[in-house]
Amino acid sequence: MKLHRTSKAFAILLTVLGLVGLVGQASAHRLWILPSYTVLSGEDQWVSFEAAVSNNLFYPNHVALRLDGVHAISPSGQELELQSPAQGKIRSSFELQLKEQGTYRIYSGGGMMFASWTEDGEKKRKRGTDKEFAAMDLASMEDLQLRKNINRVETYVSAGEPTDITPSGKGLELEFISHPNDLYTGETAQFRVLLDGKPSSGQKITVVKGNDRYRDTEGSLELESDSEGLIEVSWDQAGRYWINGSTQIAGGEFHGYEVKRGASYTLVVEVLPE
Repeated sequence: MKLHRTSKAFAILLTVLGLVGLVGQASAHRLWILPSYTVLSGEDQWVSFEAAVSNNLFYPNHVALRLDGVHAISPSGQELELQSPAQGKIRSSFELQLKEQGTYRIYSGGGMMFASWTEDGEKKRKRGTDKEFAAMDLASMEDLQLRKNINRVETYVSAGEPTDITPSGKGLELEFISHPNDLYTGETAQFRVLLDGKPSSGQKITVVKGNDRYRDTEGSLELESDSEGLIEVSWDQAGRYWINGSTQIAGGEFHGYEVKRGASYTLVVEVLPE
């Protein structure tokens, strides 16, 4: 059911988001969290979700996304328990009860540290949290190399009128000038690419429309943010879109050691017919 739109700006941003993620190759494994509906009216609604890493959008055919890293945040900022969770081999699923009016954030991801070093002539590797690495004797690790990736995949669902979304300020993400639950065909959306909370210019974003399994070509679109980090996009077709970007972050240190940093961001949105 189509809701009243709060502003044209919301639609503008969503358009941008959709087009931004079209860059990925068809053969690449892509993460996604897909809601059954993104916009609902009425009280006490339920929404189901699928989550996977797959070659085709949005068809599970590789591995399931682990549910222990999926979070659902209510409009008031409360973390919700995932209902009816099920994690299979190639897909995961869960449901949410939308008791509050407003926009819900559903996401997976965070920062993970990777290390490689030489020990007794053998190459060693480890992945873990900052806390785990802080407890280790880093000085004893020969040829130590550290890398930290901040990865995030998310989607949004609104019950009633969409509400404001605040960026996390960490890694690569989008600031929603247009709301992700207010996207319509024939309109233009605008969003701002952020890196660690600041506008990022020259950032490439890829947008791919779902159901690419039934297309001869992926039909991806690649955009690049301007000097203020902005991207604008016009939606030609209704449907679900996968938006993605990744980057390397200059500088970084951890307990006196250089850290190579990278970040990626994925968003799933739905564009509705006007």
